[in-house]
Amino acid sequence: MAELLIEFRSEEIPARMQRRAAMELERLLTAALMENNLKHGPIALRATPRRLAICVDSLPDMQPSRTVERKGPRTDAPEEALEGFVRSTRVSLEECKVCDDKKGSFYMAVWEEAGRPTRDVLSEIVVALAADLPWPKSMRWADTRFRWVRPLHAVLAIFDGVPLEGGLETGGGVLAFTDQTVGHRFHAPDNFAVGGLADYDTKLRNAFVIADSQQREDVIREQMALACADGGFQFPDDDGLYAEVAGLVEWPRVLIGAIDPSFMDLPAEVLISSMREHQKYFGLTDGAGELASSFAFVSNIEADDPAAVIAGNERVLRARLSDAKYFWDHDLETPLAEMQDALSEIVFHAKLGSVGDKVARIEGLAGWFGAAIPGVDAASVIRAARLAKADLVSGMVGEFPDLQGVIGRYYAVAQGEPVDVANAIADHYAPQGPSDVCPSAPMSMAVALADKVDTLVGFWLADEKPTSSKDPFALRRAALGVIRILLENGLRISLRDAFAEARRLHECTDEAIDADLLSFFADRLKVYLRDHGVRHDHIEAVIGLQSAGDLVEVVARVHALDAFLGTDDGTNLLVAYRRASNILRSEEKQDDVAYNGDQYKPGLDGTDDVEAVLWKVLSRTEAEIATALTVELFETAMQGLAELRQPVDEFFEQVTVNADDPSIRGNRLRLLARIQGVMNDVADFSKIEG
Repeated sequence: MAELLIEFRSEEIPARMQRRAAMELERLLTAALMENNLKHGPIALRATPRRLAICVDSLPDMQPSRTVERKGPRTDAPEEALEGFVRSTRVSLEECKVCDDKKGSFYMAVWEEAGRPTRDVLSEIVVALAADLPWPKSMRWADTRFRWVRPLHAVLAIFDGVPLEGGLETGGGVLAFTDQTVGHRFHAPDNFAVGGLADYDTKLRNAFVIADSQQREDVIREQMALACADGGFQFPDDDGLYAEVAGLVEWPRVLIGAIDPSFMDLPAEVLISSMREHQKYFGLTDGAGELASSFAFVSNIEADDPAAVIAGNERVLRARLSDAKYFWDHDLETPLAEMQDALSEIVFHAKLGSVGDKVARIEGLAGWFGAAIPGVDAASVIRAARLAKADLVSGMVGEFPDLQGVIGRYYAVAQGEPVDVANAIADHYAPQGPSDVCPSAPMSMAVALADKVDTLVGFWLADEKPTSSKDPFALRRAALGVIRILLENGLRISLRDAFAEARRLHECTDEAIDADLLSFFADRLKVYLRDHGVRHDHIEAVIGLQSAGDLVEVVARVHALDAFLGTDDGTNLLVAYRRASNILRSEEKQDDVAYNGDQYKPGLDGTDDVEAVLWKVLSRTEAEIATALTVELFETAMQGLAELRQPVDEFFEQVTVNADDPSIRGNRLRLLARIQGVMNDVADFSKIEG
């Protein structure tokens, strides 16, 4: 058994592409080995800015022989089809088997395929890997016809420590397979040979390259912890940035620089965004959690003079922050109300008008939501909605798009707007993900709901609904945002009514959109509750009972049902429900009639005390449940169902439903239908599994 090691070495691969490329390389190689009947051991991946490597252990020296079967055309197929099939196989038509299936007779070619030396097979596989590896963007260079993410310099391909035969044809020459690689671009640029993965990792590390991306990230975190401890800073917690920076360097060295004091009066979010998004620097906080006038960055060299490296990065950051300060000062000269006027020049969507048109709709919808949320001032919420998107035309948001809303809040405060209006401007985009904080201030909730509901209804009107594979307008995220705002704040608002109001503002009268959107929200709610440990069938059993789209009521019912079915009474009553349902379904099919529980006649069989007891308890329970549901005491309704357990059990144990007397039989089937109806008022128990 032997080891295969492949390394594609190129110019710098963008950090965001490295992880996906490594996974795709593993997928393609695994599939190729399987297709070529080559069993293997563990696979290891390596990725740096300048190299993408993969190692496969425990490959055989020879490809095993195998029997190949290939299904051919029908025996009565045209001559051209038969000739084409024979050309694609290694046997003649006379040597093929004739097999039969439901459609008739067909040919089956069977032949023995002798194994080849694994080295020969692997040479072909490496060439195919290079050609098939997908990249979001690729390029050609010089006079080559070959495409790669960046100019490809060399291909290391060794099997059992020896280079494979052949190479990669690029159209501008051949990159012969080699056992050579190079170290760090500046510290160790000379070629050296490697004999396997362990040797590869060790020699690269000695040549100032940490080949494993996770190891590089771990080194960065360790050095960051030491640097922050020395400087009295808190350790920056930013998993995304650590992973990205690990893809930018091969030999990480964490250094601390200083922010020019003249920029410290800029909002902290501006400083952090400029450092993080543009420079990949870490903003640092002091012991009190306040933004410090220092930043951390990861260098890619072992500098003889770290101070010179720090000074260079400080100079670059000064230039970037100078731009930010210019935009900040310039924007403050223009009132938000004037910025808002410019929104009419920005197209929101070809079918939905401008951003200004959207803002006008949000104003109306925010007023509607504000009337349903306690503590919202009618005039202020409209003001907040009007200014919410004004910062989109500011220079600051043009430079730092991730700060939209946040910058609007700063401008609103600076221009004397009330604090709750300013906060609503900042909060109206939230929540933007499952871990994002939800708005909790009344005005912020109203504007955020208005923005999201207008977006959803608008794109439904434009027939731009999300599909199973695409959601370009993030409508699922918008729906989840609405769900979280309503549930986390306990807002009792009818989504159906909200959709109707949004449609009115869009001047649309098609009520079918409301039902379609409610169905979409039901699916999103199922996902949300499943993530919180609620069974999907319990959600299904409840969600159809709330036609107005009051999500708070739906969730209260689901939790009450969860608790009830976790008891013995709930479990046993569910069994009884299924028994009644099965009997009723079978007899209705046989009789070709639907039995109506409201037509049950108590006392028709005056001799049966068990049936009379069940009817008495059922009648009392039905009334109690109806009262409990009216005042939304769902736990009380479930407790009422629990009272049915014993009389229902006794009924099935002691009473024959299919009595000889047809009138008694029909009456008892109507009693089963009545039991179903009473239980289904609380939840649709037919949807519950297990």
